[in-house]
Amino acid sequence: MTTAFVTAADIETARDRIAARIRRTPLEPSPSLSALCGVPVALKCEHHQITGAFKLRGATNAVLSLPPEALARGVVTVSTGNHGRAIAHAAKAEGARAVVCMSRLVPMNKRDAIAALGAETRIAGRSQDEAEVEAERLARDDGLTLIPPFDAPEVVAGQGTLGLEIALAQPDLAVLLVPLSGGGLAAGVAAAVKARCPAVRVIGVSMERGAAMAASLAAGRPVAVEEQPTLADSLGGGIGMANRLTFAMCRALLDDVVLLTEAEISAGIRHAYSNEREIVEGAGAVGIAALLAGKVTPDGPTVAILSGRNIDMGLHRRVLDGADGLEEAVA
Repeated sequence: MTTAFVTAADIETARDRIAARIRRTPLEPSPSLSALCGVPVALKCEHHQITGAFKLRGATNAVLSLPPEALARGVVTVSTGNHGRAIAHAAKAEGARAVVCMSRLVPMNKRDAIAALGAETRIAGRSQDEAEVEAERLARDDGLTLIPPFDAPEVVAGQGTLGLEIALAQPDLAVLLVPLSGGGLAAGVAAAVKARCPAVRVIGVSMERGAAMAASLAAGRPVAVEEQPTLADSLGGGIGMANRLTFAMCRALLDDVVLLTEAEISAGIRHAYSNEREIVEGAGAVGIAALLAGKVTPDGPTVAILSGRNIDMGLHRRVLDGADGLEEAVA
């Protein structure tokens, strides 16, 4: 598989490889958002995935792509939570050791879920970049295989299988809203969808606080951005100054990027629960939030990806009670 660009053929190969290990998630119409936008809007319910987030696709493809001798030594990764949980699940299914490095910004409920799957957890630093240093040390010193959270062709291809499902279910798709962080999901989904729906507009959605890929795309090169606490914690972290894949793919394939305030993300979480009867984390709510805030004006059939549900339920209750942003929710 090329390290320059993941293709539709790569994604189809990944689909066949992981089909028995992941859940094909539903695409559900949203009457409330359709009425608001004046066009059909549907929600890709990837938060119903086995580990509660899309990350299982890329993690499973990466683990299943390893040779037996690498699996025998074990794997290590760095994560803001959901990728680590996915790696823990995929490695456990193969009987392999897994070590997940995280920063202190990762919510405790996500750390606990990773440990519950039998993975070893290491907390290092206050950013994903600092945790990555520990993951690289473990790979070097212990002989573990490092599986990046986004900037690897096997991971991108696995995430792209989500886009393939969307394109097959909604061939007249006009607008796709995809959460944007390190770019693994956005790059893979955009590659899959645009191969089958070439006229679609793919819009990356992130938070205003520490959106590294958005800042990098604006600068025309990978840049370092301070990681900040946010309701969309899964979208935190840098893209890597030596990014070799997702930056180029996002630059080529995304038609626009929009950024949301913490209050707008809160509104997305509340709408998902009150109107769609869905529990989603902040990162999973950004597509809904962008539509509610009027930051995207769709001109045809639209899909928003609900990418994850792994929110602390106490935090979720406080947001439902009216907290507008992380500071209010934890005050």
